[in-house]
Amino acid sequence: MALRSALQILVLWLGLLTPALGQVIPPPMKQVPQASKTGVVRPGSPANPQDSVRSQALVTDTETLRRIDSLRRANSGRLEQIQTELLTLNNSSEDKRRERDLMTELRALRQIDSLRQARSRQYIDSLKQYAKGFPVAPHGDTLFYVYTKLGPFTPQERAQLTESKIVRLEKGVFFSPDSLLIYPSEQTTDLMYGQQVLQSISQNDALWQNVSRDSLARAHRTQIIAAVVAYRDANSLKSIAKEIGLTLLVLVVLYFTVKYVIKLFRWIRVRLSAKQGTWFQGIKFGNYEFFNEHRQLSTVLLLATVVQWVVVLLTIYLVLPIVFSIFPGTQGIADTLLGYVFNPLKKIGLAFWNYLPNLFTIIVIVTVFRYVLKAIYSIKEEVREGNLTIEGFYADWANPTYQIVRVLVFAFALVVIFPYLPGSDSPVFQGVSVFLGFLFTFGSAGSLSNIVAGLVLTYMRAYKIGDRVKIGDVTGDIVEKTLLVTRVRTVKNEEITIPNSSVMSSYTTNYTTAAPTLGLILHTTVTIGYDVPWQQVHQLLLEAALASELVLAEPKPFVLQTSLDDYYVSYQLNAYTHEANRQAAIYSRIHQNIQDKFNEAGVEIMSPHFRAVRDGSPVNLPPQYLPKDYEAPKFRVENSAEEKA
Repeated sequence: MALRSALQILVLWLGLLTPALGQVIPPPMKQVPQASKTGVVRPGSPANPQDSVRSQALVTDTETLRRIDSLRRANSGRLEQIQTELLTLNNSSEDKRRERDLMTELRALRQIDSLRQARSRQYIDSLKQYAKGFPVAPHGDTLFYVYTKLGPFTPQERAQLTESKIVRLEKGVFFSPDSLLIYPSEQTTDLMYGQQVLQSISQNDALWQNVSRDSLARAHRTQIIAAVVAYRDANSLKSIAKEIGLTLLVLVVLYFTVKYVIKLFRWIRVRLSAKQGTWFQGIKFGNYEFFNEHRQLSTVLLLATVVQWVVVLLTIYLVLPIVFSIFPGTQGIADTLLGYVFNPLKKIGLAFWNYLPNLFTIIVIVTVFRYVLKAIYSIKEEVREGNLTIEGFYADWANPTYQIVRVLVFAFALVVIFPYLPGSDSPVFQGVSVFLGFLFTFGSAGSLSNIVAGLVLTYMRAYKIGDRVKIGDVTGDIVEKTLLVTRVRTVKNEEITIPNSSVMSSYTTNYTTAAPTLGLILHTTVTIGYDVPWQQVHQLLLEAALASELVLAEPKPFVLQTSLDDYYVSYQLNAYTHEANRQAAIYSRIHQNIQDKFNEAGVEIMSPHFRAVRDGSPVNLPPQYLPKDYEAPKFRVENSAEEKA
């Protein structure tokens, strides 16, 4: 008998646990996008395409709850049968054995029922974490949610119908909370006001809340009564009168606030006007006066007026939401007006707060690169001043090399910082960056060629600042040398700007490079007639060169006879000097001395062509170099003997 009872209990466990444990409970449906931020669906609002998806998800989850509940009800029915049978048993030995079997089965059923209830509660709790039903919110304040369909009505339609009925109830002439009654039936529990059904609560609704239908109906009744009473109280004559009084009070406070704000700024303007000449003395930069006293004061007064009206308008704008919030019907306008101000501020604040980690990262990167540039700058200064010598690296390369390295460091820093910039991953930001890159590339094509030429000239060391050079047809001193252009100042103080690409495409003569060591050779040419001995000409030219300032005695000047022409000989005087930048003055002095020496020696300079008829014409010398008794030779005409006869 005991064995038979044990087998019966085992079969019972298998029969009850198989649907309980073997029942596959699907996971909760994933949350679908909401129809709006608040989830509030107004009566008569246009249908959202996603609402049907959400309704289907809620239906699927509700079906799962119904399967769980059907198992629970079957278990409950068996428990009632066992309890009824226990009451009919007697004290006979057979009934006692039956009683023991039933008690064992009863304990097993209760254990299974508690396990199933725990699983049901766990599933419902997991559903509530993500499942959002359709709210019943007559005036924006949600009373409760509808999760299940009833008959042909979807959860959304049920929520809209209930909400519209509550709104009609609020706007009715009379309302008695005692008239809102609960009528239970076999399938639903109805909330009715008079002959109108406000809501029908099904077993599925109760399952979602994990309560009974009657408990859920009582909770909804309490919430509806509270909402209707609150709305009617807020819209009663007494409340309206109170709201009008509060509105008038707010407007009076606004009037006096604006009035005293205007008075305050008027007093500020008077005080500022009294400070003309003390606080306001004009703004100067060097000798240029940006603002005199009057213009500076006028600008400050205008700024004060602008601030005054900004404060007034801001005060009015902030008071308007207070006025609208007094009346229940306009509270939405108040929220909208406040949202225009605080929503952008909130977004800005949240964006700044979320950006702080990237901002700190950028600060660290900028700090690191700043000290890297400082270290490079220190090395550059040491090389430029000659304290640090690098084999094959000249001191005049220090500055341009530093500029190149600095550009590369800045470019690398920008590449590192770019991902941390706000909006750097947006398509608009990337498109603008590409567009600016194209503009820079095509707009700086000529500049890039000059920059490349400037770099080549720098490292070629063709010239440096202060050198006397000849670039093409331009001769002068180098006054500025950049990556783009070279500026030359001529002996006439004309500053000529030459693009580096033009310098690269033409020849360059540097007069200064060898002048400090070998000496620059200055040369000039004079032409003397064949009647003067060349030895005398050489001597006179050398004396003229040595008599000139800034001409070196060593190496000695020398003379070259460059050509023998029809009427004269060309003599080229060559002299050394270390002062390449003073060529014009040295040439002028040499030419003066040549004239003096030749005039003193009585030698005529035949440059460029000279033909003299000596009979009757004076010698071609300055008067101070002629003897005091000098007379021009007479013009003579000789006749032959035949002519005399």
